[in-house]
Amino acid sequence: MKVLVVGSGGREHSLVWKIGQSSKVKELFCAPGNAGIAQMAECIDISATDLDDLATFADSNGIDLTVVGPELPLTMGMVDLFEGRGLRIFGPNKKAAEIEGSKVFCKDLLSKYGVPTAHYRAFDNRDEAAAYVESIGVPVVVKADGLAAGKGVIPSMTKEDALKALDMIMVEKAFGDAGNRVIIEEFLIGEEASFIVLTDGETLVPLASSQDHKPIYDGDRGPNTGGMGAYSPAPVVTEGVHEKIMDEIMIPTIKGMASEGRLYRGVLYAGLMIANGQPKVLEFNARFGDPENQPIMMRMRGDIVPLLEACIDGNLRGGLIDWDPRWTVCVVMASKGYPGSYKKNKVIRGLNLVTEMKDVFVFHAGTAGAGKNIVTNGGRVLGVTALGENAHGAIELAYSVVKKIQWDGAYYRSDIGKRALDRVE
Repeated sequence: MKVLVVGSGGREHSLVWKIGQSSKVKELFCAPGNAGIAQMAECIDISATDLDDLATFADSNGIDLTVVGPELPLTMGMVDLFEGRGLRIFGPNKKAAEIEGSKVFCKDLLSKYGVPTAHYRAFDNRDEAAAYVESIGVPVVVKADGLAAGKGVIPSMTKEDALKALDMIMVEKAFGDAGNRVIIEEFLIGEEASFIVLTDGETLVPLASSQDHKPIYDGDRGPNTGGMGAYSPAPVVTEGVHEKIMDEIMIPTIKGMASEGRLYRGVLYAGLMIANGQPKVLEFNARFGDPENQPIMMRMRGDIVPLLEACIDGNLRGGLIDWDPRWTVCVVMASKGYPGSYKKNKVIRGLNLVTEMKDVFVFHAGTAGAGKNIVTNGGRVLGVTALGENAHGAIELAYSVVKKIQWDGAYYRSDIGKRALDRVE
């Protein structure tokens, strides 16, 4: 079969890497892809948001399955467009993807169906939001309602911070129309984890647990990013917590979406806060995580393609996934200045030193080809991902590889996986 993966980041590289291992797949394409993806798939120069061109390409080239990586095409209605043209595509339709596209919709849904989450209020007026902050005090979390590339969630420890966040989102329009509404939310304390399921709208198959590292600096300091690293499994998700997440969060949410006339098929990602064994939802995403998908795909055994097809066809029941018991750690290497402004076209050195290393894969995100060189082309550039018999071994191997790769202005956190070590050692 012919498969098209849509997107250009580390998540998409990990999907291409895993899908390409399937015996069912004969030809693999990616639009638009990156320099790493180009080594294992034919990259097509079509933006992930050029939905009509993507559908035309899939139609005219006999694509049997399209897999959507990023959230924006999903919220734009890519699945609806493809299905309307008789094309098979993995991902939720536009109405279902609103669970990520609008935080207000998501919170209202959770409230209606009794899914545990933080207390919140939504506002479309800056002054009313500021008055609410004054009335309830801090800390709070200020969230842009719409999509903001993982950067629209601003924890605010002081009133000054909260008011600055409101101004940035609603007045300065740092995230464009995504900031027309905001949520002001209770500040939850605990440990974060990512919990991701495949679903056909009725049956749910959980993926391995994982944990992301959102802030830019060590010790979880600084502004949020799209993710600076991840590891799997997440020891905070014990067997008991796993059961609660499924019974109290994931299953009720999928059932609630169906009750709302928004049948959810695809992958559903819950960002959770866990305290004293009790999980609460921070957010939902309508797609695979990034960088969580990199360690998860490294641990997944077997063929992913039949699972993706089962979600589309509504026959996921009986789907099982075998997981490598080893630990996996992904360290994101980024451009200096990210998540703010940064320079591109820096030559990356050292990639050739790690291509033959065992239990390691370097997933590309913001990279491009420039003659014989590979250069930086984004904020998050590479995701160095390693397997180890334990958390310490995986962390050590990942960082040994990170130190072999260099470019002018390369930056990475030095503490990815520390919370896992704190729990298992």
